[in-house]
Amino acid sequence: MKVFSSINDPQVIRILKSGGIGVIRTDTLYGLVGRADDQVAVQRIYDLKHRDEAKSPIVLIGMPGQVYDEPPELAKPIITASWPGKISIILPSENAPEWIRRANGSVAYRLPDDAALRQLLRNTGPLVAPSANPEGEEPAIDIHQAAAYFGNGVDFYVDGGTVTDRTPSQLIRVAPDGRTERLR
Repeated sequence: MKVFSSINDPQVIRILKSGGIGVIRTDTLYGLVGRADDQVAVQRIYDLKHRDEAKSPIVLIGMPGQVYDEPPELAKPIITASWPGKISIILPSENAPEWIRRANGSVAYRLPDDAALRQLLRNTGPLVAPSANPEGEEPAIDIHQAAAYFGNGVDFYVDGGTVTDRTPSQLIRVAPDGRTERLR
């Protein structure tokens, strides 16, 4: 089991860029991460989590320019007010790969309020980051619990300490016409 102490370790970046998956602490919870533009990596995550194939993943971005589609004009003020932060925003998408959109025609993005994580995302590109747990189980609070869930099924773990606040990101949906709806 490869364990790193920094999400910006050059080996972590290399593993992710070459199609690997791992567990890192995001700005909210531990996440199971892989490059969003790598269909095989995304499918590995879905298989490992036993994730419902119809559910789209959260995509972490390092800068607003990493979204697949230009956001609707009416969504831009909410994006500006929310990012960076613990708010995931679902935007309509025609350009994201099908393995990200699934059957939803949209993508949930989050621009984290964590400088080191944003640096990783600028180095790797957008990462899918569902919580680090099998579907139906509690999210891992540290890498030991994540390792109990996934073992050698991932290529690395980054030890980011223990999560004390298990609050997931807020989730806001923006419709193509710019109307918003808070989902959590």
